[in-house]
Order: sequence, then structure tokens, then C-alpha cells
Amino acid sequence: MQEKQEKTGYKSIALDIAGRIVSGEFPVNSKISGRSLLAGIYHVSPETIRKAIGLLKDENIVSVSQGKEIVITSDQKALEYTTRNNYLKSAYSLKEDLTKLLEEKHQMDQKFEVLLTQIIEASDRLQNLKPYHPVEIKINENSHVVGKTIGNLQFWQNTGATIIALRRGTEVTISPGPLVILGAHDIIIAVGDEYMYKRTEQFINRVTEDKQD
Repeated sequence: MQEKQEKTGYKSIALDIAGRIVSGEFPVNSKISGRSLLAGIYHVSPETIRKAIGLLKDENIVSVSQGKEIVITSDQKALEYTTRNNYLKSAYSLKEDLTKLLEEKHQMDQKFEVLLTQIIEASDRLQNLKPYHPVEIKINENSHVVGKTIGNLQFWQNTGATIIALRRGTEVTISPGPLVILGAHDIIIAVGDEYMYKRTEQFINRVTEDKQD
């Protein structure tokens, strides 16, 4: 695995150095660091740097003296080399891209953890809520709702209850509409929160003013 990385690494390094020559970072006739120092900069072995410089030398981009001094000889050749190999994006540019992506991923992970915590907390609250079990409430004979429609009573607004059925004797009306007139002894079947039954029972069985005496 390491050998494979070395083989592809020296080509990327050669391309990166050529790009730096084209950009003017390494001017023509200037000397660049020796192999050992370049190896430290690129975090590879001196042998990998030797191969990279060898590629550039073969392309007449640099020259190497007997004392292993590396001199830039042609920025035009460097341009031709980078243009010809533009599909081989420098591994070091890719590394910069990867670093940015990892930072973005880290930020996204932090946001995800916050959202996950909020979801868990919300789930805990939901688990503590009691199920909306249907309840039955009978309308007394002297109730103020007798003879009035569900709509006129603004039933949901006053009680928070949703009427899912109405039982009148042996007849059952599913989901009665707002025009249904309530009668004495009708049984309302409703759902709502845990306080709904008390509110609804008090509302329904409040007596009419003319029957309070």
C-alpha cells in the first residue's frame, strides 16, 4: 500500500512544483530546496522527491547539478507540463480541499448533535403525554347546550374537545358536523388532552339561565 502511494505521490509532487514554478513562486534560474528539505515539506521520503525532481528534469523544467543542486530552468516547460497533466490535480490541492470538507463535516456533526439532542428531549416530552383516549359525556336535561348546534356553541373553542361521535339512544352519528343540534340525554364521545374531560363536562352541564331557579 505504501509503495503504491509513493508511486502516485511523486507525480503529484512534480505537478505541484511545476505549478509553483508557473505561478512565479519558484522563478526561473532560482534554486529550490534540496531533496531532504523538500521531503520534509511534502512529508515523503527523499526517494520520492528524487523521482519527482527526475520527472521535472526529464521535462527540462529543472536541472540538477552533480552537487544535487536543483535549479529552475523553464517556466514555459512547466506550463506545458501542468497543462498536459491538468487532470492530475495536485494531491496537495486535494489535501486542502479535504481539510475544508473535514472542517465543514465537523461543523455539520456539531449541528447534528444539537438537533439530535433536541429531538431526544422532544421525544421524552411526547412519551410523557397520555394517549388521547375517547371519553363519553352525557348531556343533562337542563343543560344550556340542549337545542343548540355544535357550531353555534363553538364547541372546540370552548372545550378543546373534538367530537368524534354522538350517541342518541341506539343511533350513533360518526363525526357530527357543526349543524347537528344537541339534545337532552345525548352522549358526546370526544377526544382531547388530559384536561379536556373536566372542561367539557363543566361546559356541557352548565344549566340554562331560565332553569337555574
